[in-house]
Amino acid sequence: MTVNLGPGEIFTIFFITIGPLKLLGPFVQRTHGLDDATVRQIAVRAFLMATISAIAGGFLGAALLTNWHVSIGAMVIAGGLVFLLVGLRQLLEQYEPPHAPDPNMPALPAAPTAAALKLLFPLVLTPFGIAAVIVLLALSTESGRTETIVGMVVAVMLLNLVAMLFARKILVGVTIVVLQILGAVLGILQAGLAVQIILRGLRDLKIISE
Repeated sequence: MTVNLGPGEIFTIFFITIGPLKLLGPFVQRTHGLDDATVRQIAVRAFLMATISAIAGGFLGAALLTNWHVSIGAMVIAGGLVFLLVGLRQLLEQYEPPHAPDPNMPALPAAPTAAALKLLFPLVLTPFGIAAVIVLLALSTESGRTETIVGMVVAVMLLNLVAMLFARKILVGVTIVVLQILGAVLGILQAGLAVQIILRGLRDLKIISE
């Protein structure tokens, strides 16, 4: 048994776990005071590092899971739990008060590459995002499906790049409210999808019947 998630479902999972919704506010805070040219250099470098790290880390993690002989059912349930926790976190964040910038937070390094490294993990590339890539690649049994997963990672990272380049213009006025509503909607969709994935894993392990 495999989890036959379509491209849209895979994109939704990646959009929430490694996408721009969780990136915009912190990126603007961390790059406050920097000129536009420096921000662009940091954004491009962070995009390249995050994309390479997500894909390489995903394949490495998937290979390790296979070598450890983790069953498909167990991986399905683990993936469903990861997606459920991330979806719930996205929903619960709507009820948390806005976080004020930390005055004691150290400034970014002057060199754009070093600054991008500082922002890479966990801001651009989250731990649960890496987990999502690993699980989906581990569950992929066809080269075409693997290519789709990698393509979705690259597509979402491109959205991250656009978000970083235009973050200061995006986070104004009604756009903030629209992004919050979008995050809540996607969080609900992912939570429902995660429960369905967990049920499929439980059926595969014969814990529950069809």
